[in-house]
Amino acid sequence: MTRMRRTIQFGFLLIVLVGVFVIGGNCERWCPFGGVEALYTYLHEGNLVCSLGTANFFILGGVLGMTLLMRRAFCGYACPIGTISEWLYAVARRLRLPPVRVPLWLDRRLAWLKYGLLAVILWFTWQTGELIFRGFDPCYALISRHGEDITVWTYVAAGAVVLGSLFLMLPFCRWLCPLAAVLNPFSRFALARVRRDVESCRDCGVCGKRCPVAIPVDQVTQVTHARCIACLQCVESCPDRRTRSLSWGPPRHSKAGWPQITIVLTVLLCTSAAVAASYLFPLPSFVKTRGTPPAETAELQLRIGNVACRGNANLLVYFLERDDMFEVPGYLKIEAWPSPDIAQVRVTYDPTQADESRIQQAIMEPYYELAGERWRMSPFGVQGYDPLAEILTP
Repeated sequence: MTRMRRTIQFGFLLIVLVGVFVIGGNCERWCPFGGVEALYTYLHEGNLVCSLGTANFFILGGVLGMTLLMRRAFCGYACPIGTISEWLYAVARRLRLPPVRVPLWLDRRLAWLKYGLLAVILWFTWQTGELIFRGFDPCYALISRHGEDITVWTYVAAGAVVLGSLFLMLPFCRWLCPLAAVLNPFSRFALARVRRDVESCRDCGVCGKRCPVAIPVDQVTQVTHARCIACLQCVESCPDRRTRSLSWGPPRHSKAGWPQITIVLTVLLCTSAAVAASYLFPLPSFVKTRGTPPAETAELQLRIGNVACRGNANLLVYFLERDDMFEVPGYLKIEAWPSPDIAQVRVTYDPTQADESRIQQAIMEPYYELAGERWRMSPFGVQGYDPLAEILTP
């Protein structure tokens, strides 16, 4: 069981490292907690915090789905911070470093810290529209390319997690992880759980000691604790394999239970489905509307350069809402998929008041600001549109 889980952990960690340092991808857009951070701003304003994308919502949905089925299996099989922390603890035991045992009462009190941290993070993120937690996020030290946006405190937090993991099992995951705080209410009512057969159990207590998140497995008949990461170390550690005192499955499963492969397949299926859905059903990460749409509207699909984030998309709106000779009175809605290269943009407009050429002119032409008495040059480039051709056309 441990070998299979280690293999899956290694696979997910390798994907993250290759994605960041080889392909150069933005792993923040695939972080499930990013979906939590971006949710309020997207529903309230129709746009996202920079560096995040609608893929965050899809991967969050996939993680919530696997949590409802297999508890916090994401934490035990896919999370890179959980993987590194767990491996460090295992290495420290091989080096014979003394582990620190935290009393159960203290462990339960420390577990409440993550809920307070979640509330603080969401409050400041939603109020400022910025990723406040990034400056203290140990995971960001792993998925960033260590540019100017990373802070000293990020390394301090990552170093604290590394140091703590040498002596404590999963300290960040148990007590401070804000994503764990989000997943716990879903995990509490998940389908699968470890079940203990009281009649055949020897009450040796080994299973409870092996649990990495300090669940007293030997004291309950069914493990319905929200913090269970579906690692199945308790099942594997049971000395009496013949009687199958511990098994994994739904509430009333057979004594044989489900094999560990069901967890692995669920994690892979939910993750793959989330990634596929993000490409099959792409949602705009920036939406702005104005006015009341008429009975008949038209849409213009554009490919525009230099619309890399919410700030650039807002500037695009600024040019569309200009009040000079290139004004677009029939502009109703803009939906954008910001990208570092070429962004997809969809403009909805009233065809009786505007046309495609007028919209593209508004985006490309310089804008003279009367208030500031200055010219503002357009930073955008619309593929397939030539401003000079518009001027020369009779």
